Amino acid sequence: MPIYEYQCDVCGHTFEVMQKFSDEPIEVCTRCPGPVHRVLSAPGLVFKGTGWYVTDYASPERKKAMEGEKKEGEKKETSTPSDSSGKDQKSEGDKTPSGE
Repeated sequence: MPIYEYQCDVCGHTFEVMQKFSDEPIEVCTRCPGPVHRVLSAPGLVFKGTGWYVTDYASPERKKAMEGEKKEGEKKETSTPSDSSGKDQKSEGDKTPSGE
């Protein structure tokens, strides 16, 4: 259920009310009989329930696992040779014409 914020036009009092979408907007201030208007404000979001991945909320266990994965990746990078193309490289002295 959404929380709506209202502000009084007379006294300036700001208050929040939890209402259904189908509820009529509040027209009178809770402190005085003055008219109120709905104020636009940033919503606070909390995602709960099924369908959210473990990576969405980093737990201490997940952080440790990610650090371990990062270290394993670094070890693999340092153990591979710099030229992994598999081609033989010849120096200029090794070049001979193919007809000889």
